Amino acid sequence: MKRIKIIGGGLAGPEAALQAAKRGCEVDLYEMRPTRSTEAHQTSDFAELVCSNSLKSESENTAPWLLKQEMRRAGSILLAEADATAVPAGHALAVDRVEFSKRVAQRIESEPRIRVHREEVTMLNEGDPDTLTILASGPLTSAALAAELQRLTGSDHLAFYDSISPIVDASSIDMSKVYFAARYDKGTADYINCPFTKEEYERFIEALTTAEAVESKDWEKFPATGTAEKLQYFEGCLPIEETARRGRDTLRFGPMKPVGLTDPKTGRWPYAVVQLRQENLRADSYNLVGFQNHLKYGEQNRILKLIPGLENATFLRYGQIHRNTYIHAPSLLTETLQLKAQPCILIAGQLSGVEGYTESIASGMLAGIYAASIAKGNAPAIAPRLSANGSLTHYITHADTKKFQPANITFDLLPPLEEDLRKKIRDKKERHKLQCDRALAAWTEWLAPTN
Repeated sequence: MKRIKIIGGGLAGPEAALQAAKRGCEVDLYEMRPTRSTEAHQTSDFAELVCSNSLKSESENTAPWLLKQEMRRAGSILLAEADATAVPAGHALAVDRVEFSKRVAQRIESEPRIRVHREEVTMLNEGDPDTLTILASGPLTSAALAAELQRLTGSDHLAFYDSISPIVDASSIDMSKVYFAARYDKGTADYINCPFTKEEYERFIEALTTAEAVESKDWEKFPATGTAEKLQYFEGCLPIEETARRGRDTLRFGPMKPVGLTDPKTGRWPYAVVQLRQENLRADSYNLVGFQNHLKYGEQNRILKLIPGLENATFLRYGQIHRNTYIHAPSLLTETLQLKAQPCILIAGQLSGVEGYTESIASGMLAGIYAASIAKGNAPAIAPRLSANGSLTHYITHADTKKFQPANITFDLLPPLEEDLRKKIRDKKERHKLQCDRALAAWTEWLAPTN
C-alpha cells in the first residue's frame, strides 16, 4: 500500500489525513508553521480559521446545509468538531475558533497512523512510486511551493485577493445603542445589530470611500515571477470600501442590509445596520459580519468608530487582506482531484478552486477518501453528480476555462430539475427541497462502499 503525504495543516489537509488514516492508510502530514508563517495566519495551529468563524447556513434545504448534511453522513471529522464547538449564530454554524483548532489537533495527535512534520515542503517529488501526495497548502501557498507546482503543471496560476473582518472587544460595545435580533425574528436573536440613521450612514460612507488604503506589499506579487499584479478581488468577499465605491447604497443591499431587523426602540427597520457575530464560547468578542477591508489600521480605527455603539470600541483585530492562489482546475484536475498529467498528486482545498471553509473541508474529505482508495490499488468511485459534493467538484473540473473563478456551493452548481417539474413546482423552496432529497439519496447510495 502506498503511503500518503499531505501538505498543509489548514482545513482540507487535516480532514484528508484523518479520512485516509481512518481507512487504514499511513499518512505524513506536513505543515510549515511555525517554522515559516504566512501573511494572514496568527498561530501555528491546525485548522486555524483566518477570516470569519462562520461555516454558513444551517437552514434546512439550503445549499450550504445540504453540503454539510452530506459531510455529516460521510463522517467528516472537522465538521463534527465544528458542531462540537458551535457558538450562537442564528441560522449559521459558527465556531469558537480556538477550541475548534484545539480539538482538531487532538484528533490528529490521537491517530497513530498520522505522523506530523513541522517543516516547509518545496519539492513535490512526483516520481516517487511509493507515495501519493495531497497538496492542500491553501490560498497562502508559499512562493517556493507555488513555483514548484507551476513547474509541475506547466500552467500559470490565477489569483484573487481575500480579506479578513475586524473583531471587537464585547465589553467596549455601547449596548444602549444596539440591539439583539435575528433577521425576520427567525431562530434565536444571536446577532448584535448596530442601527444607522440616514445621516449616520452618509457620514460613514463618506469616510469609508475617502479612506487611505494599505500600500501593496511584496507578498502581493505573483509568487513564481515576482511581478506585481492588479488586485482581483473575489466577488463573494469584497472589501467594504470597494463595495461602497460601486454606489452609495450598495452596502445597504449587502453587508449593511437592514431588511427584517426591526429596532425595538422604533418598531421599524433602521436605514442601515452593521451586524456583530459572537466570536467564541465566552462571548467576550464579536466580529463585524462582512466587514473585511484593505484600509490602514489607523483609518479603520477612525471609521469603524462611526458605527453606532462602537464609538469607544476596542478592536482586538483589524481587517486585512491577503493573497489567495488557486490552480486552473478545469485544465488540470480530474473529478477525483488528481492532476491529469501527474495522477499521483491530488489537489484539495482552496488551492483547487473551491471557496469557503465548509467547501475546503469537503474537498479535503473527498481527497482523503479518493487517496485511500488509490493507495490500496483501487479506482476511486466519483462522488455522484446529483450531490452537493459531487456538483462542487464537477464545477471546478468542468467550468468554462476562460471564466473560471473559485466557487462556493450554490444550487446553481447542482443539476437542474427537469423542465416539466420546474413548471409544475413554482415555489422555489419546494424545488430546492426536491433537489436536496435527490442529492441525499444519491449521496447515501454512493457512501455505502466507501465507508
